[in-house]
Amino acid sequence: MLTATNPATGKVVRQVTPDSPEVVEKKLAAAAKAFKSWRETSFAERADLLRAVASHMRDAADPLGAVMTEEMGKPKREARGEVEKSAWCAEHYAEHAEGYLAPQFLASDAARSYVQHLPLGPVLGILPWNAPFWLAFRFCAPALMAGNTCLMKHDPHVPGCAAAIEAVFKASGAPEGLFQALLLETPSVEPVIRDSRIRAVSFTGSTRGGSAVASIAASEIKPAVLELGGSDPSIVLADADLEKAAAVLRLSRIINAGQSCIAAKRIIVEAPVYDEMVERMRAELAALKLGDPALEETDIGPIARDDLRNELHRQVIASIAGGARCVLGGELPIGPGYFYPATLLADVKPGMCAFVEETFGPVAAMIRATDEDDALRLANDTEYGLAASVWSTPERGEKLASKIEAGQVAVNGIVKTDPRLPSGGIKRSGYGRELGPHGILAFVNAQQVWVGPAQG
Repeated sequence: MLTATNPATGKVVRQVTPDSPEVVEKKLAAAAKAFKSWRETSFAERADLLRAVASHMRDAADPLGAVMTEEMGKPKREARGEVEKSAWCAEHYAEHAEGYLAPQFLASDAARSYVQHLPLGPVLGILPWNAPFWLAFRFCAPALMAGNTCLMKHDPHVPGCAAAIEAVFKASGAPEGLFQALLLETPSVEPVIRDSRIRAVSFTGSTRGGSAVASIAASEIKPAVLELGGSDPSIVLADADLEKAAAVLRLSRIINAGQSCIAAKRIIVEAPVYDEMVERMRAELAALKLGDPALEETDIGPIARDDLRNELHRQVIASIAGGARCVLGGELPIGPGYFYPATLLADVKPGMCAFVEETFGPVAAMIRATDEDDALRLANDTEYGLAASVWSTPERGEKLASKIEAGQVAVNGIVKTDPRLPSGGIKRSGYGRELGPHGILAFVNAQQVWVGPAQG
């Protein structure tokens, strides 16, 4: 049974029977059938559908966002913003897909030679709960505009979100089988990955889950894109604008109650400004309102599940026991729901949980660095490599960015995902890229065409 629990109350709000093997078969067959006709459509026809989907979501941003708030606790303002950002992603690929996939002409001994980008077939997206709409569109908008069809296996804790996304496509006139939600418990997804009709897999989630999906896909010789966890560093050097850095890092750390792979987690500060930065972060975090995610004024909603909150608290307690100083928060609230306060840990060092592990919640770890070189060493001292930020002069920040082991680096700004720019990680944060031109090229056949006669 797929069970959605409102994390603000701890009460079950929805239970859905998983798809039977017969239903899964029908959906796979429908996706394969739809691909035969969808691949023949023009970019203009595909764009018309994506724009209709975007328009529908913008018109229904509040009720769609309310499903996220109910099932995984996203604050109302953020939920509405996520729906609108998802619509933007659909519009972006509707506008730019044809250009991204234009043939690339290359000189050779042929009269004409080029690479054309052709769709692969049905693509499976395996998605987590923390950004139910955005992650769905990050996967499906480029895949659909490339001429593929999509099957979405969403997290079993957000079945209402999965159904709502599928309903948006149906209401917008999508052909039958073009975009479908697979309502499955996680162990049941392996046969779908292995099914010959699935041509590629996109996975967002934990490193452990990504490893399992990658192994299955590789054993079937299928391409996969993995966007996994992160323990993202933010380097704050002594010449940074500390006021702006603190405000932006506060926002980065608490979006979605801190349950974000690309959130700033380890804030590494050069020694001369360390104490001041700790105090600025304390003031920023202390001003936030923790509470009911259905209210406009709420800044931080609940953690999505009780087990996730317990794991976060374990990491905090273990870090304090290891010598970290708790400046703010760090205590489990009394009462219903899975709330956790904005927490600031100072004097965090390598080896502590808050340094080594991904903290999926509103917990910021402050780390003292002696100088720029030490800050870089600390930033790269992780098995992850998803995203990072640098706060300094633009010139110094850009120079340092090339030395950071991460898939994306923001200089004097918030780390975010943007339809116009590629996003993804290295090391144990995954491989492949989503979004931008790189994202749509992930699931196409880059077919070389050689046209004779051969030239002398």
